Amino acid sequence: MPSIILQCLYFMLPAVFANMAPVIVKNRFNNLAIPLDFNKKINNKPIFGKHKTFRGLVFGVIFAIIIIFIQYVLYSNDILVDLVIIDYSNWLLLGVLAGLGTIFGDLMGSFVKRRLNYEPGKPFIPFDQIDAVVGTLIFIYPLVRLSLNKIIIIFVLSFVLHVTISRLAYILKVRKEKW
Repeated sequence: MPSIILQCLYFMLPAVFANMAPVIVKNRFNNLAIPLDFNKKINNKPIFGKHKTFRGLVFGVIFAIIIIFIQYVLYSNDILVDLVIIDYSNWLLLGVLAGLGTIFGDLMGSFVKRRLNYEPGKPFIPFDQIDAVVGTLIFIYPLVRLSLNKIIIIFVLSFVLHVTISRLAYILKVRKEKW
């Protein structure tokens, strides 16, 4: 039996990939590189910023759907079943909700950062590391109810993974910022 930590990590894979999607596709599909806030401002500050685009939203959702579909197929074929903590039978809706939730959480983090005069990419610890998780958990709540201990583990894992992946992306020159 795998540990609850591995189960929580497996559960969060769609959100992890949805959160990485905007970085992965940032130099592609430029026709979708339209800011979600259409460059509008509130009190002379961007709502989200020009780096939060429809491209990121679309591919965040697509990546989450793909990962959840893979998890569904694996589970349906009795592969990695010990890692499963939710029912994947409604994989498409789960994927859409996980992707939208991840991006929504990230957008809310950007919204707050802009109100507090943080520049895009500047560290805003611990919110940068958990905003997408909050959004994901809220959006999938109608379909998935997790125990408090799993939610706590997911937050800790997300913080550690976000820092690790961001540093790796910085080292590999995929990101300009360490955070």
